[in-house]
Amino acid sequence: MNRRAFLKRAGAFTLALLGLSGGTIYYGREIEPSSLEIRKEAILSNKLPSVFHNKKILQFSDTHLGFNYSVKDLKKLVNLMNSRNPDIIVFTGDLIDNPKYLEDHNHTEIINALQPLEAPLGKYWIYGNHDHGGYGTETLFEIMESSGFKLLQNSHVKISEQNQSLILAGIDDMMLGKPDLQAALHQANPDLFTILLAHEPDFADEAVHYPIDVQLSGHSHGGQVRLPIIGHLYTPLYAEKYVLGKYVINNKLELYVNAGIGTTRLPYRLFCKPEIHEYTLHAKMS
Repeated sequence: MNRRAFLKRAGAFTLALLGLSGGTIYYGREIEPSSLEIRKEAILSNKLPSVFHNKKILQFSDTHLGFNYSVKDLKKLVNLMNSRNPDIIVFTGDLIDNPKYLEDHNHTEIINALQPLEAPLGKYWIYGNHDHGGYGTETLFEIMESSGFKLLQNSHVKISEQNQSLILAGIDDMMLGKPDLQAALHQANPDLFTILLAHEPDFADEAVHYPIDVQLSGHSHGGQVRLPIIGHLYTPLYAEKYVLGKYVINNKLELYVNAGIGTTRLPYRLFCKPEIHEYTLHAKMS
């Protein structure tokens, strides 16, 4: 977003805040940002192997460490996620708010916070736009690798159990990376149920042309501040069409947009609580 657009949006946000009561402003800064919700969704498909029936995927996104969100907060999140007993954990980008955060903070603390996450079928992640940038890109890779997460950067894995499988793919960030969906799906069996991790939700308009069943995204923060009737005041580039919740594109691709955990630019959430997604897989029996 250019400076002019940002100032215009910031001005609209400020005017909106001025129109609210002091209690509402306090709530938006101090209460709602820590009021985490668990958004439960059922994913149904006759392509899902029976062995994956009732398997659980947890998605978290956009923690933005360093901007109003601390490692201590991250540890609380990890404890909550482990209490949900997920089979697979996915992180859809923006662990940090600014790569400079990694210069000023102990990497071991971040690793120690993320490492205890448990998922018998694996932990996977993709880059967000805030994660990329010189020093941060490589350092974050080392942190996530040490935390037991596998990076899906224009690549995929076949997750198997009892000789039955599904595909989990991921692309690089649209804004600061080089996304390549063809590379991500190279040699992937198109007949297998396929889930794509893409930080920016608007990538779904590209993904719908490929053998992908579900796309999981973040980036939008759900707008972060939403007002009655008006809805969200602002979303970033590539989160302008798909902002929050579930969408079905061309009666084919299911897109889920996560509102994220942290905040960025402004330390407020209003009518847009932070969330994690808990997906339960359901194999339709013919």
